[in-house]
Amino acid sequence: MAGTPTKKKAPAKKAPARKRAASKANGKAAFTPDVPDVQVFRQSGHTHESLGLSPETVLDMYRNMLLQRRFEERAAQMYGRQKIAGFLHLYIGQEAVSTGAIWAIRDTDPIITAYRDHGLALARGMGANEGMAELFGKIDGCSRGKGGSMHFFDVSRHFYGGHGIVGGQIPVGVGMGFASKYKEDGGCSLTFFGDGAINQGAFHEAANLAALYDVPALIIVENNAYAMGTSVERSRGDAQLYKQGYPYGMKTAVIDGMDLFEVYGAFQQIADDARGETDGQTKPYFVEVQTYRYRGHSMSDPQKYRTKEEMEAKKNEDPIVRTRLYVLENDLATDEALDQIDEAVKADVMASVEFAENSPLPDVSTMYEDVFVGDVPHVK
Repeated sequence: MAGTPTKKKAPAKKAPARKRAASKANGKAAFTPDVPDVQVFRQSGHTHESLGLSPETVLDMYRNMLLQRRFEERAAQMYGRQKIAGFLHLYIGQEAVSTGAIWAIRDTDPIITAYRDHGLALARGMGANEGMAELFGKIDGCSRGKGGSMHFFDVSRHFYGGHGIVGGQIPVGVGMGFASKYKEDGGCSLTFFGDGAINQGAFHEAANLAALYDVPALIIVENNAYAMGTSVERSRGDAQLYKQGYPYGMKTAVIDGMDLFEVYGAFQQIADDARGETDGQTKPYFVEVQTYRYRGHSMSDPQKYRTKEEMEAKKNEDPIVRTRLYVLENDLATDEALDQIDEAVKADVMASVEFAENSPLPDVSTMYEDVFVGDVPHVK
């Protein structure tokens, strides 16, 4: 049976701020600040049936999580063989976030993220071939070999990056939400970023405008506990990131990002509310998804900032393992069938490596393509 998300208690609604301030000045009443409601999506008791998910859909979601995991495991191997240049930031451990969120929203809702982008791109429907070819810097890649690992992009699937500037995508994501409101197309933008980016000024500027203009936008911090190599507890005066929605009066959600069904149920609810389906009013949400990455910040990260004991303990929360156990316990598939899914995914990923190897490098003539909307200006 579906659980009901718990809400942290907040003070009763007061009069508008100006009236309260005036009352305080007149000595008639004490000033009490409003605190936005915070919905906590954790241990809600969701099942696939309570969420309206068929067994086939659950298996599709499981397969997609596996695709992300196997794709990145193979990418790490190819990076070690120097087939992939530049940086490589892996999403391993966070697959429930990408799959749960994207399955819960509309295909036309715009998505934007930072440089840990492979998982979200694959969840949105990007093929392993075009993803791997991009990692290899080949012309058949999703960004025609020009973006590499940090700049996956697919306009046809409303996936707008992959951005290397920390926090730089947040204003763009809010802008896409504003465009949906302006065009009245019922869209809701999803902007993903890491816990380190929340300290950037771009986040606060974008959050303020989102609140000011009632933008249908989900501003989502994927809190994987470590900004590069520093834990949130060591880098912030207050490690409770959900409070960042308070200054802007936003509705706020905290989600267990290691539970596929929790993520799916939460995003389905808050996205519909943000797009105005609940009360006819569009609005932004600040969302903290609490997750964990099993690999380093990037491939060059020695991970000396956390212990082996911590890593071992966290393996019990692996979202793919948890989903597999759920499928078996609820007789949605047999052990053998799940093994077959895994083998098929591995084969697809291996085929993508071959595809990337055989894809040609971009020709020099493509250098100025995809830069200007119109004709390429003459370059001497």
